[in-house]
Amino acid sequence: MKQTTYLYFEDMNPSIKFESANRTITANDIDAFTLLSGDTNPLHSDEKFASQTQFGTRIAPGALILSIATGLAYGIGYLSRAIEAFIELNWKYRAPVKIGDTIHAKFQFLKKRAMPGFAGGLVTFSVAILNQHNETVQKGLWTVLVRNKERKQG
Repeated sequence: MKQTTYLYFEDMNPSIKFESANRTITANDIDAFTLLSGDTNPLHSDEKFASQTQFGTRIAPGALILSIATGLAYGIGYLSRAIEAFIELNWKYRAPVKIGDTIHAKFQFLKKRAMPGFAGGLVTFSVAILNQHNETVQKGLWTVLVRNKERKQG
């Protein structure tokens, strides 16, 4: 089994870049998210309706793709023991994701700021979600609260 190197607040620097595994979006993903979120927009849930739109087929809700990206980020493992909270999101939806599209995410450290009274601080990453054609479908900034090594658990 591969040993993961965990990153903490003090490890954050401009050389930090990582990329997630791939994930193919299925009709089941969209259906489950639609049920869970209550977002019954026919563009996501009704193939007949969606086939008559500019997209020609159902597309995934943008929030679903963003949610999957958070899971892809966690799956990388580097920050899985250090993130305390997702604090801020500055996000743009650039292109649709259709059933059968395969996405992955790229992350690059931008800045950090220590938090008084907290053993760690805020870390901001530039994030891009790309499809199988390497086209950016969503992008923006994620700011997370990251703890120091001395606060590591488990």
